[in-house]
Amino acid sequence: MSERGEAPAAVAAAGAGGEMPAKKQKLSSDENSNPGDLSGDENDDAVSIESGTNTERPDTPTNTPNAPGRKSWGKGKWKSKKCKYSFKCVNSLKEDHGQPLFGVQFNWHSKEGDPLVFATVGSNRVTLYECHSQGEIRLLQSYVDADADENFYTCAWTYDSNTSHPLLAVAGSRGIIRIINPITMQCIKDYDLLGEKIMSCGMDHSLKLWRINSKRMINAIKESYEYNPNKTNRPFISQKIHFPDFSTRDIHRNYVDCVRWLGDLILSKSCENAIVCWKPGKMEDDIDKIKPSESNVTILGRFDYSQCDIWYMRFSMDFWQKMLALGNQVGKLYVWDLEIEDPHKAKCTTLTHPKCVAAIRQTSFSRDSSILIAVCDDASIWRWDRLR
Repeated sequence: MSERGEAPAAVAAAGAGGEMPAKKQKLSSDENSNPGDLSGDENDDAVSIESGTNTERPDTPTNTPNAPGRKSWGKGKWKSKKCKYSFKCVNSLKEDHGQPLFGVQFNWHSKEGDPLVFATVGSNRVTLYECHSQGEIRLLQSYVDADADENFYTCAWTYDSNTSHPLLAVAGSRGIIRIINPITMQCIKDYDLLGEKIMSCGMDHSLKLWRINSKRMINAIKESYEYNPNKTNRPFISQKIHFPDFSTRDIHRNYVDCVRWLGDLILSKSCENAIVCWKPGKMEDDIDKIKPSESNVTILGRFDYSQCDIWYMRFSMDFWQKMLALGNQVGKLYVWDLEIEDPHKAKCTTLTHPKCVAAIRQTSFSRDSSILIAVCDDASIWRWDRLR
């Protein structure tokens, strides 16, 4: 097993960490993944129970490719419409380790017609599932880290550009990033990084913008593909960037645990019962021209909810960035319609099930937005199918 190290250097160490065995495991008998776990009466109750405007206020105060209407946020006429999305709970199951599931991600890199596959992470376990018709969730693979003290917190999908094999990156408390190939069922070291900007967040209440399209970074990424440890004893020289291209602490007053790009806008949340939509600089400023000395931020709107003031509760968007979903600490799911001209007028649908009462750590939409998966602190997984 690789030694513990800082996260920037952990990618290079992932290849040496191939001691994570791939093993198929069965769910215990009381963790059937068939929809029969949910009785008819409970299924009838487990639908979109509430649809309304974005009116809930948080307990903690905060400082106050583009989808349709995104550029008009913050200017022009405001229009409101009903949330047109509704879901029904069709299945649930529980992983046998009984520990919190911190992350879930559908594989959005699959082709049309391919099975809908998602991964969950929690404890020292990484598990892959496949969604089938009639609400079925089928166990595919389970990977267990050799270190029983490892606790995986997050996962993300990409693919091998040469073989088109899906790749799953996972990371946790040991600070090591592991890359898993589900086709070969091995932990490998190759990875791919797409995009030109990274937005980071942390426990110091700050949000930081990092550009990775500078000449220095482009050359470093290129050299990482050419580096061969079998031909040299010289270690690969990692690039260290000490200062971000933009930084602010004016959005949140507590730990920031989730941030996502929404076109050129940013969605972020803390432990303050609100997701904030904002952008660096002034409304008219080009984000690609923002300077490190910039101190202004423009807040465009908030998506408010309740009972979600604990750390590390992450939201998600669908592939087309038309929907936003977040769970709270008592098992409620909030789904917002992002196809609006003003985020202040966002309509929210609340999803509940009488047996889902644990904190929902993360959600994930399938690429076609037909399925929403939520994972919880009690190791349970909940499948919500969108009603057409």
